[in-house]
Amino acid sequence: MKSIRFRCLSALLLAGAALAFSSCTTTTTGGAHTSFKFDPPVKEPTNPSAVRVKLSTSAQRLYVVEGNEVLLATPICVGTPSTPTPAGTFPIRAKKAERRRASSPGAGYPMTYWMEFYSPAYGMHWGFVKPYPSTHGCVRLPLKSARKIFNMVRVGTPIDIAKTQPWDATVGKSLPVLDDSALPNPPMSYLLSPQVFRDAHQGKMWNF
Repeated sequence: MKSIRFRCLSALLLAGAALAFSSCTTTTTGGAHTSFKFDPPVKEPTNPSAVRVKLSTSAQRLYVVEGNEVLLATPICVGTPSTPTPAGTFPIRAKKAERRRASSPGAGYPMTYWMEFYSPAYGMHWGFVKPYPSTHGCVRLPLKSARKIFNMVRVGTPIDIAKTQPWDATVGKSLPVLDDSALPNPPMSYLLSPQVFRDAHQGKMWNF
């Protein structure tokens, strides 16, 4: 989006139109899978306070780690070169499972499993995942990844955002390519309804 305060969602083609979203089915697009069926395995931490989030912008991968052990790994979608995801180490500042965009254009758009890490309002949340950078700075996650990460982190959990991470060549390379670019937009009546959050908490969305 073009708002300075909320650079998280990319390319919301607005004027009242439905906005692009992250989803997951067994549908494939050019050999890549859409993201609704992606369900990353999780290893429970032995010390939840030691959990860290490590994000690789070049590989578009996110790792939830405890020490050097990867507890969860997932493909993600990050900011474009002109609207990059901020680099650095930040604490999770706020969490909200059912958050909506407040400003226009796109007011009311669901940003489910919101985890803010940088002001003004950069965060991780559920959204369309593509195999190339395409957001305005936020980090889009597959739905099931977003829900699991949301439950693993707390306010104050550090997130380290860098061009690369040590696991890119190992764990990261084993992850599938996810591409939601061919999915249709859900109708705005659905996106603005309470049902969008009820479905998300059940790991589904619209008719994907």
